[in-house]
Amino acid sequence: MKFSIAKEPFLDELQILQGIVEKRNTMPILANILMNVREKDIELTGTDLEVGMRTHLGGEIERAGAITVNGKKIYEIVKSLPEGQTVGVELKDETIEIRAGASEFKVLCLAKEDYPQVPDGKFEKGVTLPLQDLKDMIDRVFFAITQEQRYYLNGALLSLKNRQIELVSTDGHRLSYTKKAEDGLKLEKELSVIVAKKTLSEIRKFEGETVAFDLDENNLFFQVGPRTLISRVIESKFPNYQAVIPKDNPGRLTIAREELAGAIRRVSLLSAERSKGIKFTIEKNKLRLFSSNPEIGEARDRLAVEYKGQDLEIGFNAQYLLDFLTAVGSEKVVFEIKDENSAVLLKTEADEALTNIYVLMPMKI
Repeated sequence: MKFSIAKEPFLDELQILQGIVEKRNTMPILANILMNVREKDIELTGTDLEVGMRTHLGGEIERAGAITVNGKKIYEIVKSLPEGQTVGVELKDETIEIRAGASEFKVLCLAKEDYPQVPDGKFEKGVTLPLQDLKDMIDRVFFAITQEQRYYLNGALLSLKNRQIELVSTDGHRLSYTKKAEDGLKLEKELSVIVAKKTLSEIRKFEGETVAFDLDENNLFFQVGPRTLISRVIESKFPNYQAVIPKDNPGRLTIAREELAGAIRRVSLLSAERSKGIKFTIEKNKLRLFSSNPEIGEARDRLAVEYKGQDLEIGFNAQYLLDFLTAVGSEKVVFEIKDENSAVLLKTEADEALTNIYVLMPMKI
């Protein structure tokens, strides 16, 4: 195996693989990248057995071959080289020699035969999604994925319907749902899959116009340009989220999003550190915010609002509110409220390209 390649494109692909390779070193081979040099291109593959990525790039190839090399070390080596350098890579026995200018490195490798198989997607269904829209949707639900122990909640439910994309996440305390009309998406049968949090995080790093989607019995595949992201199917049933979305909350509070976010940030400075609890006192055209911490003090603020409904006091986790207010982009947001004990429905006031609703359980203050 012997090839040479410009530093910058090589570094780009090594960098994208850093989010994939296993950091905990439970299996030493998973810290490695499989480097498969063929006659026409260089294929790099990383996996942690749950999520994998395969990418291709061109170079001046003198001799084909395959080996696995520590992903972090080869990335750090290539990153350390001066800009504009040509990087030469050659396999000698079980060692990779990396040369650029006067710099020379020798890195011990592990055999390709020990590397786990990473499946290929066929992409025969012809399902293509707008990448930026998908990334925007992921941003709207990502913050509510916090349940690592309950693996079926450690991801978001992706539903592809005829001319519509839906994405939803929940951690048991809150639920975030978003959907977008997509005229180019034509499906005879609805597809619903749970996409792992790590996979969603990697999709956010992609750049391009579209992402091709495919799946088989065990894996999901997302392809953008020369990169294919592979994710194991989470075999479990996602909760019936539609059952927890409130349908009859009569109180309606409309407020400027940035003003509310600013007031919450200020008041939460003196909230209890563990609960992050703040209290809303809602009256006609007025919202008062309050927090207290017996060891520090208390904070109050007041905002003008539009409100139709009964006067009430209700408590929230400040961070849960800020997560939603930071993720959406509308000028105003709407709270639909029943009482101080029932789930509250939050949504954007204006018709955005993305429909977004957020269900939040109140807390006792």
